[in-house]
Amino acid sequence: MKKIAFILAMAFVVSDLVAQTTKPPKVNISYLPAMGYRSIPNNAFRAGEKVSYRIHYGMINAGTATLTVNESPYKFGGREAYHVVGEGKSLGSFDWFFKVRDRFETYIDKEGIFPYRFIRNCDEGGYKIQQDYTFHQEKRAYTDEKKNSYATPDFVQDMISAYFYARTMDYSTKKKGDIITIQTIVDGEIYPMKMKYLGKETIKVDAGTFNCIRFAPVVQKGRVFKKEEDLSVWVTDDLNHIPVLAQAKLKVGSIKMELTSYEGLASTLAKVN
Repeated sequence: MKKIAFILAMAFVVSDLVAQTTKPPKVNISYLPAMGYRSIPNNAFRAGEKVSYRIHYGMINAGTATLTVNESPYKFGGREAYHVVGEGKSLGSFDWFFKVRDRFETYIDKEGIFPYRFIRNCDEGGYKIQQDYTFHQEKRAYTDEKKNSYATPDFVQDMISAYFYARTMDYSTKKKGDIITIQTIVDGEIYPMKMKYLGKETIKVDAGTFNCIRFAPVVQKGRVFKKEEDLSVWVTDDLNHIPVLAQAKLKVGSIKMELTSYEGLASTLAKVN
């Protein structure tokens, strides 16, 4: 259980990703040249968005998760940003034997959809994680909570910003089996996060019935999962690309996360009823 991110990041980032992970080299930020920023279109999300989920472990109603997009009160180098907060907590009997209290924050550049800062405070069954990353995107580097600085790939993402960046992508020309890769920093290592496009399906959850696109984050079989594609994610087949359902088949049991409510979306939702 500790190997699975409890909130929405579970749908896109798993600690057993099959991709080769690398420890980035240490650098001195002051010696790195500034290389500028990027700008990409974003019709997927905006300030005011809030999506909520119910999480099941087998037949147990295990917890809830929310992701909220706010305007950032801070500017970064004069550039505007979103402040995204993700929170997850366990409920009921599940809370009694495996208490989860997770909070993620990320500050995402509005024009380039890359993070400036990532804060993680998690307590999952007594296993605690505290991280605070500052990204120097113009210099392709980041600094961790211990004040160590490391080189990164261009516009590297954190666990939460990767999800928002993925939502801005155009999937209209993708074919079944295509792989999408996003360079992500997780627990101090670089993960080329890979998602396999599996086509379109109609999915019914508590929040309604939606036309969706299905993805399978590429994971390592034989550890948490039996098969490579035992984790599937369905996102709305529209410009929002919000996750409707995420389902993971484990060696023992399964986890399911389904959409329960939404508000403040940027574009029209592909809702059937």
